[in-house]
Amino acid sequence: MMKPDCAWTLEDLERAPKNGIKVMSTFACGGGSSMGYKRAGCDIVAANDIDPEMAYHYQLNLKPKHYFLAPIGDLLTAKLPQELYELDILDGSPPCSTFSMAGSREKAWGKNKHFREGQAKQVLSDLFFDYLSLVDRLKPKVAIAENVKGMLVGNAKGYTKALMSRFKEIGYKPQLFLLNAIDCGVPQKRERVFFCAIRNDIKKPKLLLNPKHRLIACGEACQDLQELTKDEMEQTSHKNETDLTWWPKTKPGSDYADAVMAQGLNRKLWNHKKLSQSRPSCTLTATDMINHWSSPRRLSFREWKRLGSFPDDYKAKSDKIGKYMIGMSVPPKMTEAVARAVCEQWLGVRYDN
Repeated sequence: MMKPDCAWTLEDLERAPKNGIKVMSTFACGGGSSMGYKRAGCDIVAANDIDPEMAYHYQLNLKPKHYFLAPIGDLLTAKLPQELYELDILDGSPPCSTFSMAGSREKAWGKNKHFREGQAKQVLSDLFFDYLSLVDRLKPKVAIAENVKGMLVGNAKGYTKALMSRFKEIGYKPQLFLLNAIDCGVPQKRERVFFCAIRNDIKKPKLLLNPKHRLIACGEACQDLQELTKDEMEQTSHKNETDLTWWPKTKPGSDYADAVMAQGLNRKLWNHKKLSQSRPSCTLTATDMINHWSSPRRLSFREWKRLGSFPDDYKAKSDKIGKYMIGMSVPPKMTEAVARAVCEQWLGVRYDN
């Protein structure tokens, strides 16, 4: 069976025509954003993250020239290579759980927090301003930052307004875009906010960013994947009472909560999803509660890679860690859509397609 057009490998990154655009990725996670820039022909000259697990997997798969395993705040005073002062794009995805619609939101603002063992505690709502301080220090031509849709809702709108003001204070013209990954060729519904800002001395029209890729359903994205291995079946098959009870009662494209309420019970288990073969996936999160449409099991890591637009040969220490990283990452093809628009409209790159 032929591979779907959404399938790709790390080798494809080396074959992508290079455009000379130099990028540094901060809060680089497992490399989702970086792979998007590389797909667009850019060169990732440096990356940064605080998490040793993320650093290991980023370097294993992407092999950057420079990698800084440190809080971003350390980069504000550290001695840095001269080429980082000559960047075209400084990218960043500051941790966003305090602004997530599903998180604690306002209750967590201004408080020390870490999501994973081994990370230093940080005030997550301050990290975006640390990113902007690094923008101010390095003065790239363009700054691109990604975050959750929750930044546009409720009290978070005041925080977002403060970020836009800070962009202007340090000499940039910012724009704000709300994009959905399904419009970028990703078989996954994932809404994200992108801040795109160009340095004041570079005179360009406002960025137009409105990707319209056809929708790719879960079934199409995974159509050529062979049957699960014995190990995969053991890892993914339903074993607990919750799944064994509610997966059979849940319609594809819904969550267990709908089935629970249909039984006259109080709504619960809304985060347990059952995908539909004929529609894109729901948002892949850092917790593994996404279920297959026709088999009583969780998704395999290979299926997560396809639905997250990660390359088929992306390597991880374990399927669990790999799924976590994809759930935390910006889908590569989503970043690629942003990168291509910025490179073409603001940085003078010409693409044939």
